[in-house]
Amino acid sequence: MQAQNRPVLRGRIYRSDISSRYMDLSATATVILGFLSRGEMSGYDIKSEVDTSTRFFWAASYGQIYPELKRLKTAGLIEEVDGPQGDRRRTACRITESGRVALQDWLSDGSWTPELRHEGLLKVFFSDATSKDRRRSLMEDIARHHRGQLAELRELAETEGAVETGSSPELILRFGLDFQKWIVEWWEGEIARTDGGGGKDGQPHV
Repeated sequence: MQAQNRPVLRGRIYRSDISSRYMDLSATATVILGFLSRGEMSGYDIKSEVDTSTRFFWAASYGQIYPELKRLKTAGLIEEVDGPQGDRRRTACRITESGRVALQDWLSDGSWTPELRHEGLLKVFFSDATSKDRRRSLMEDIARHHRGQLAELRELAETEGAVETGSSPELILRFGLDFQKWIVEWWEGEIARTDGGGGKDGQPHV
């Protein structure tokens, strides 16, 4: 009996094929794949997770998430899962096997680009063009902003069950707490130096 012509090894995935095809993943795509690797989520769910975790160091808007979900589905890295999501019917997505391979390749490729975009720092950088009082006001604004960030992270850290002890998110949460505390202390110290003095006992307050 003559063998029928049919695709050979259909569905088998080779890491080299995935990495070469999907090496142009955007930052938002990696955020989506990362969250979907933890479970099925809708675009709304992903945005909610971003707002209480990665936004402190890597934000993503609805305008970035939804187009990227469509692109990832077209690429076969995620797929839709029909079913109710909470009080409203939302289309959830789950990561595919090829999506997991692409995520693993991104995690292990050894390359990353540190990026700091801070408009407050940009304004202070050019503040020689304005008055010293305005520059001091900018410094106070930055310190106030980071005090707020520190308060949010402390609240998150104190919320029972919000972050699993010993997990990767907890590691980043502790980094964020120390980082924001350092920023606040640094700016308060510079403000005190600008004023020619210091806080109570010459020390900044956090």
